Amino acid sequence: MTDRFDRATPESQGLESSAVLALVHALSEPKYGMHSLMVVRHGKVVAEGWWGPYSADRPHIMFSISKSFTATAIGIAESEGLLSIDDTILSFFPSYATPATVANAGDLRVRHLLAMATGHAVDTMEVMRPLQGEDWVKVFLECPIVFPPGTHFLYNSGASFVLAALLTSRTGQSVLDYLTPRLFEPLGITTPPWEVNPRGINLGASGLRLHTEDVAKLGELYLRHGQWNGQQLLTPEWVDQASAIQVSNGDEPNSDWSEGYGFQWWRTRNNGFRADGAHGQFSLVWPDLDLVVAITAGTGVNREVPATVWEHLSAGAHDEPIEENAATVSDLRAALANLDLDSPAFLETDPDIAAQWNGRQIDVSFNTFGVSSVGFSFSDSTVSLRLSTSQGETETLTGDRSAWAEGYTSLWPYEEMRGAVTATRAGWTDESTLEVHEQCIETPYRRIWKFSFGNDASVRVTVGLDLGFWQQRTEELEGRVA
Repeated sequence: MTDRFDRATPESQGLESSAVLALVHALSEPKYGMHSLMVVRHGKVVAEGWWGPYSADRPHIMFSISKSFTATAIGIAESEGLLSIDDTILSFFPSYATPATVANAGDLRVRHLLAMATGHAVDTMEVMRPLQGEDWVKVFLECPIVFPPGTHFLYNSGASFVLAALLTSRTGQSVLDYLTPRLFEPLGITTPPWEVNPRGINLGASGLRLHTEDVAKLGELYLRHGQWNGQQLLTPEWVDQASAIQVSNGDEPNSDWSEGYGFQWWRTRNNGFRADGAHGQFSLVWPDLDLVVAITAGTGVNREVPATVWEHLSAGAHDEPIEENAATVSDLRAALANLDLDSPAFLETDPDIAAQWNGRQIDVSFNTFGVSSVGFSFSDSTVSLRLSTSQGETETLTGDRSAWAEGYTSLWPYEEMRGAVTATRAGWTDESTLEVHEQCIETPYRRIWKFSFGNDASVRVTVGLDLGFWQQRTEELEGRVA
């Protein structure tokens, strides 16, 4: 193995192409909102595909998969003797050791943060984020701890942030800088962007952007007990602890969310474990099958994904190489090469009303995107919207009827999507309705503009922000001819 996975056919690694193909078809249902899939068996990539406009060369926001990287940094730091997971949190921040914080958090240790067993009753990140000018570590230490640390599971992104902060306190480096020579470079991961809080500390809980193959590498590293290319990047003892049950996280039957929690890794049914991020980001590891599956997506059915993957791939897994079926192999390759996000069927030619609106502009009512006016421009194959704000900012969205056109946006309401690369498709869905679908291709999010033109020169405007299959927010705007 090099810093990139070798490629092989599924059958050469004991996996039926028909099983992988069935998985691809299952995950292509709109509810899964798939962006990418990579299947690694016996250390080799046997299947990979991206749902256009997502692609192998674009990083994707990881959400809480970031937590597993933060935990990995803690494991490396412990192996270097820089800290112990039994150290108290206040030992990293002695200036905050007041009588009040000692009474509240004096027994809190690194292992409790790793296991999401801090004893808090609320996710402390929800308390920290609005306090942009405050020291988030101090806020965390002052949040009431109501259960004995180590006894109660609560998913607590604030704990992951404090893990990043204490590593920075001890090493003088950000988590990103600390991991670069110790993890990212050996794995062949180009130094990834990682968001920071207002004081410059990596968020720890989220904000990391990686390529699909990078996500698979993390799973493979843990599957191999910390070894990569003959180099021991993590101690086997750390991997065993991080991937084992450290705290019970519920008793919901037949659920991959009640199998126990490790050190910023979830346990999964069938003796598996996973790094898990919101909206369908996964590094799924099943040691018994010597299998890693990496997924990026924009879905609201996270809970269905691990079971769907297991159901299809376990049914086609064998201990030895198996004979190929040429037709099935060909079908799988074709399916993986032709993946695309669902988008509307646009009219092949513009309706007559397009000519009436070409070059014209409308003013729109208040909206969270900050857009005050929209201008229209139509050509034989493309639609362009010129968006303007009351502050004088402008942005042009150009979409093609039959292909995704790459662009750039700054007019999004969420910070992680400002200054982001987009892909846009646009066209007329009927004689009076224009739709522009703008996919933010390093995140799960899509913005959809819909213009309904009336015979009386009126325009009804709808703008929605969604994950591609379920509506997150819709705004109805009034459009007036400028």
